[in-house]
Amino acid sequence: MPPSLREKKSRHIHFKSKDSIVLISYFKRRVPSHHGPLNMLTAGTVTVLLVVAASAISADSDAHRHRHDSNLEIYKRLFETKRKDQLNALKNLVELNDINQQYKIIDIMLKGLFKVLEDSRAILIAANMQPDDPFPMDDKIKEAYSHVVENTAFFGDVALRFPRIVHHYYDRNPDWGGLLRWGLHFCNHTGVFSGGAHQHVLSLMSQELGIIEKSPDFTNPYRTERDDVLHTAEAFQKVLREEEKRRRKEEKRKEIRKGPRISRSRTEL
Repeated sequence: MPPSLREKKSRHIHFKSKDSIVLISYFKRRVPSHHGPLNMLTAGTVTVLLVVAASAISADSDAHRHRHDSNLEIYKRLFETKRKDQLNALKNLVELNDINQQYKIIDIMLKGLFKVLEDSRAILIAANMQPDDPFPMDDKIKEAYSHVVENTAFFGDVALRFPRIVHHYYDRNPDWGGLLRWGLHFCNHTGVFSGGAHQHVLSLMSQELGIIEKSPDFTNPYRTERDDVLHTAEAFQKVLREEEKRRRKEEKRKEIRKGPRISRSRTEL
């Protein structure tokens, strides 16, 4: 084959490995194309180098995947620490033993939690981030990823420990239901919850809230006799009435703030 034709064909070969390109160029320079017997050596060398290049690319891909797996393992350890902090905070709320205060705190907490979950979902969807993708390296996506995982788990803790209060809000808010189902699907496919206590929390919470069918032996291990009594007791109804009054007062205050204002005082006129 004439040298010009050989060079023309070689231009159509593209490699992702810079090392393979350098080595092939080296051998082509060292072995002239017009030496008949050596043409076979050149072709053989190029073939070997193609195999080496393919192996190198495969090794790079495996190493890249391994690094992401390592990042996920690091995050899982951080997640364990975060979960301990969440459970300690929840323990303080349980020990508060004041249903009025618990109701108000959970009200504020759940609104904030689902707002974060909604914003984080938007970020992950915009980035086309799938739950079984390698652990994200971009800070913004990483933060959204952790918010979804941690807030979904924390909501499970709250729902199991305060089932009556959570049902009061959750059952009346279909938007929350859609967000939570999405969050559960995301969490169940990340690998963060694979096996162990955290996966069990998600399963129990899903059954408690009716997201999945309850198993015949389902029990909420955190439900107490007090929870069952409060379902129909005057104490809980009283809390609801007081909370409604508080909400109406807060709404009136907001309306007053939005009313017309005098921009300048009379002394300035």
